[in-house]
Amino acid sequence: MRVLLISTYELGHQPLHVAAAAAELQAAGHDVVALDLAVDSWDPARLTGVGAVAISVPMHTALRLGIETARRVRRDAPQIPIALYGLYAGVGAEATRTVVDRQICGEYEDALIQWVAAIGGPSATGGVSVDIGPRKFRTPARHVLPGLDRYAHLATSAGHQLVGYVEASHGCRHRCAHCPVPAVYDGRYRITGEDTVLADMSQLVEAGAGHITFGDPDFLNAPAYSIRVLEAAHDRFPDVSFDVTVKVEHLLAHRDLLGRLADARVVFVVSAVETLDDSVLRRLQKGHTAADADRAVDLVQAAGIDVHPTWLPFTPWTTPQSVADIARFIWEHDLAPVTDPVQLTIRLLIPDGSLMLQIPDLDPYLTRYDGDSLGYSWSAADPSMARLQGRLAAMAEQGAAHGDDPIATLAEMTAVIADAAGVEIPTPMSESVDRPRLTEPWFCCSEPTGIQLAALDG
Repeated sequence: MRVLLISTYELGHQPLHVAAAAAELQAAGHDVVALDLAVDSWDPARLTGVGAVAISVPMHTALRLGIETARRVRRDAPQIPIALYGLYAGVGAEATRTVVDRQICGEYEDALIQWVAAIGGPSATGGVSVDIGPRKFRTPARHVLPGLDRYAHLATSAGHQLVGYVEASHGCRHRCAHCPVPAVYDGRYRITGEDTVLADMSQLVEAGAGHITFGDPDFLNAPAYSIRVLEAAHDRFPDVSFDVTVKVEHLLAHRDLLGRLADARVVFVVSAVETLDDSVLRRLQKGHTAADADRAVDLVQAAGIDVHPTWLPFTPWTTPQSVADIARFIWEHDLAPVTDPVQLTIRLLIPDGSLMLQIPDLDPYLTRYDGDSLGYSWSAADPSMARLQGRLAAMAEQGAAHGDDPIATLAEMTAVIADAAGVEIPTPMSESVDRPRLTEPWFCCSEPTGIQLAALDG
């Protein structure tokens, strides 16, 4: 059967989760074609000869865009069965059930093969399944995807490099309340396997990648394994640089590994600091404090590695001061050159199944479940925070659309934040503005932008 695999958004990377699914389906004897709506427009002609469509939804943005894509498939070819697969496939199950036939969560490969094999039979439609069991992974089939040159690059003072994206593990051993991963994996993680990761890297490097992103939810969930994979990759590809994602508490607990990360050419670490309000960090069950974040950033920078914190400024408990604290932290730690302006706009998402729903402190702020946005609406304790978030989001999107200097946009947004908080926040321009950063803003847990939604219509 010809199967069309569709990706809508994987953080600006060539979509690993289409390539991984393609490898499994091809091994099962199916003809696989792919469409990535992050780089190509919707075209009904892509459905010609297709017997099934499966849409990859590894994050909230991808799910929202994926449902809109499913509606276009239904409009243009109503006879074709549609599945969603990936971490977010089960979110909004009731609302999504009228749009797609199958929802496959977690380790999706086996269930996806079974669904395609059963097309036309009673088991081909209906239901949500979750599989987080261990399995052996094939090398992703990258040849079905657009070239790396169409995706995010690594920008450095020496120019741009093509970027590949791999995952050494799935899931996470932690249960941060706002994160979608524990809602599916429940504190467990699965190893992809050293041989599979290195084989995938080999084809990425052959395709021109000079930098590899490890997209694991937390690279140091299994530190001995992860360091072994990284150092083996560095030995095999000594000219390739890397970035990884690590929790603040892991940066502190495994500070003895930071030198080894630097020696293996890890040029930056993404870390979800989220906020500097300790009461909110406790509610989110982040496992670190504002003081921990300060120490972690200093330690990583001292090891010669850049830090790219990610932020969640807007929650029901946000105050003008807490947003100002984030902005001040960015400038004081010389993080403006590596901070995407969109990071100052992120608003807490609460999908059904979220661990946030178990927090009693949240109840007074919840309003209703919104089937369109696939999450629970909430109001802030301080109503002015909704206006501030909206203004900052408009500034970030306008700056990105116009190609403005992101540091200048960040400085303008900081001025707005300082005014709202009634404080002064110095915005000194860094002398080292050409530090390694990806050219795609990092915002997996946010609503799609107007630009992304418009792209679905060509």
